[in-house]
Amino acid sequence: KIMAKKADLLEEAKALNLEVTDKNTIVEIEEAIAAANKPAEKTTAKSGKRSAKGLEEAEAKAEKIEAQHHRTETEAEAAEKPKQHANPTRSRLERQGKKFRKAAEAVDKDKTYTLKEAIDLAQKTSPVKFDATVEMHLRLGVDPRHADQNIRDNLVLPAGTGKTVRVAVFAEADDAATAKKAGADLTDAEQLVKELEKGIMNFDTLIATPAQMPKLGKYARVLGPRGLMPNPKSGTVTTDVAKAVHDAKAGRVEYRVDSAGIVHLGFGKVSFTAKQLSENIDAVIASIKANKPNGLKGNYFKALHITTSMGPSVSVDVASL
Repeated sequence: KIMAKKADLLEEAKALNLEVTDKNTIVEIEEAIAAANKPAEKTTAKSGKRSAKGLEEAEAKAEKIEAQHHRTETEAEAAEKPKQHANPTRSRLERQGKKFRKAAEAVDKDKTYTLKEAIDLAQKTSPVKFDATVEMHLRLGVDPRHADQNIRDNLVLPAGTGKTVRVAVFAEADDAATAKKAGADLTDAEQLVKELEKGIMNFDTLIATPAQMPKLGKYARVLGPRGLMPNPKSGTVTTDVAKAVHDAKAGRVEYRVDSAGIVHLGFGKVSFTAKQLSENIDAVIASIKANKPNGLKGNYFKALHITTSMGPSVSVDVASL
C-alpha cells in the first residue's frame, strides 16, 4: 500500500513538473505537491521587487492612459463627422432687422428698374432716421490688373455730396492766404505739421502744392491708409489752390475700380431731390464712359445697383444707361 501511494504521488508530482524521484520520501513528495498547489501571494516590497501598493498604482495609471487614448480617438471621430445644425440656416434677409425686411418688401429682386425708378425706390426704402447716403455700385467689364483698364478719375458733382467738407491746405504763405480766402479751414503749415506729428487729422481733404509735397512724405504712412495723401490724379496736388479748395467744397469725389472691377461711390443724400440725384449720377456715369479703355471688348457696363447706407439694393437695367 505504501508503494502504491508513493507511485500515485510521483505521477501527480510529474504532472506538476516537480523535480522529485523515488529517492524522495512520501512526506517530501506530499510537501512539494502542497507547495505547488498553494495560491500565489502578493509580492511584498523586497530588494528588487515592487510592493502591492506600487502594483495597484501602476495598474490604475495604465487604465487612465488607455481611457485617454479612447477619449482622443472618440473626439477625432466626432471632428471628422460634419457638424449638424440644430436649426436650419436662415437667409441673409431673414437675419436682417424688422425695418430692413419691411423696406425690402417694396423691392422686386427679380426685376430690373430704370435709373429714375431705382433712385426713387432707394429714397423710399431707406430704413434709418438719419440722412443716409445714396450709393451706386457699378460692375464694369474691365480687368484692373491691366494698367489701361484700371479706371480712376475725379469730378465735381453738380448738386454736391451733401457733406460738409473740411479742407486743409499745405502750401507757402502766399498760396495759404489765397486758400484761406477761397474757404479753406486749415492753412497754417506749422500747425498742420504739429497735428500730423500727434496723429491728429481734423480735415476731410488735404491739398498741397508740388513744392511742399516732399515735406509730407514722412507722413505718407499715416495719410495714405485713410485716403488723405495728396495726389495729382485726384486734383489735390496743384498750383491753383483756390480752384482745388472750391472744388473740394463744391463736392469733388474720386472713384476707382476695386480688384473685382466694381466702382463704389456715394453720389448724394436721401434728402436730395430726385432731380439732384439724377444729375449727380448722370455726371458720374458720363465720366466713367469717357474713361472706357479703347481696346476693351464686350460689355463695358455689367451691372448697376442703387442703395442707401443701410437700405436694400435696387437692380438697374444697364441697357438703359
